[in-house]
Amino acid sequence: MKELTSAGIECDYVWIGMEKLQGCTACYKCIENNDQRCVLKGDKMNEYIQKMLEADGIIIGSPTYFSNLTTSTKALIERAGYATSRFLKNKIGASVVAVRRAGANHVFSSINYFFLIKEMIVVGSTYWNMGFGRNPGEVLDDEEGIKTFKNLGKNFAYVLKKMNA
Repeated sequence: MKELTSAGIECDYVWIGMEKLQGCTACYKCIENNDQRCVLKGDKMNEYIQKMLEADGIIIGSPTYFSNLTTSTKALIERAGYATSRFLKNKIGASVVAVRRAGANHVFSSINYFFLIKEMIVVGSTYWNMGFGRNPGEVLDDEEGIKTFKNLGKNFAYVLKKMNA
């Protein structure tokens, strides 16, 4: 975010963490209603969907759990994917991943597949956008990962500015 804000990009950081988000039930009510909202109640999913709709760019991050996304990240992708229909088209997207040892490529790809199927423009860096660390904050000790994330921020800002020129 430092790279984005220093380039004059307004940013909003939303932390889902371990919030319990229900996965999609494939009821298709969001498609039937065509209102960019999920009909499932009891969580903040519609707030997250609204933020995605309002944003020019979206970065989704997840730690790697057993070579996969967290369940809350997967639920976000599933439910936002249906509810947003084509309304994310031409927005900018990037995935960022934290990993202890292995499996990050699958997480990286899964998030990017969401962006690609939504017809978004995916921004990359000098390496896959992942940082290594086991405990919270240890990723900050991964010099190559931090360098990759900083470059991603610069590239993301560059593309956003070009898209909004």
